[in-house]
Amino acid sequence: MSETAAPAQTHPTLEADIAAALGSRSIVLVGMMGAGKSTIGRRVAARLRLPFTDADTEIETAAGMTIPEIFETHGESYFRDGEARVIARILDHGPIVLATGGGAFMREETRNRIRDKAISIWLKADVDVIMRRVRRRADRPLLQTADPEATVNRLLGEREPVYRNADLTIASREVPHDRIVDECLEALHAHLCGSRPGTDPTQDG
Repeated sequence: MSETAAPAQTHPTLEADIAAALGSRSIVLVGMMGAGKSTIGRRVAARLRLPFTDADTEIETAAGMTIPEIFETHGESYFRDGEARVIARILDHGPIVLATGGGAFMREETRNRIRDKAISIWLKADVDVIMRRVRRRADRPLLQTADPEATVNRLLGEREPVYRNADLTIASREVPHDRIVDECLEALHAHLCGSRPGTDPTQDG
């Protein structure tokens, strides 16, 4: 196909640019439970024509147990060890889009591995958004407490300083999913390619 008469460059170019710039690196979504990592991750992966993987699903498959069962039977420390191993294995087979559990990025070993093999995006959600979303589900072991909202606030306080180490931050809020996906792709393009699609990166503007 001839490239001589290129039309105004739109999303396909943005997505192709990102995929080319990624090379063998993956995209890893980090952030709190309820931030939308799996939902947004699937859509980002579809746009970039990359495989999507949910780390929690992979952990459950590897363990032959649900995450609540792992917590109940073996405890959080055992779960975190398995989580780190699963994420390491997944990142050895990039490029993919990977959604991680809320605590995964807290482990330094995992952060370092993500830094070396991926671009990380923190989906930053405030407590109101998180609570609206997680109340619909009963499979959150860390929220099986007398005051789930206080637990979420405590976890946010502990985790947000670490989440800030992600390469990119996107606000997760109550807007259409595709708007968040567009923002993720635009941020990835700026981070990886240094310019808007259709601009000449050699010219200052």
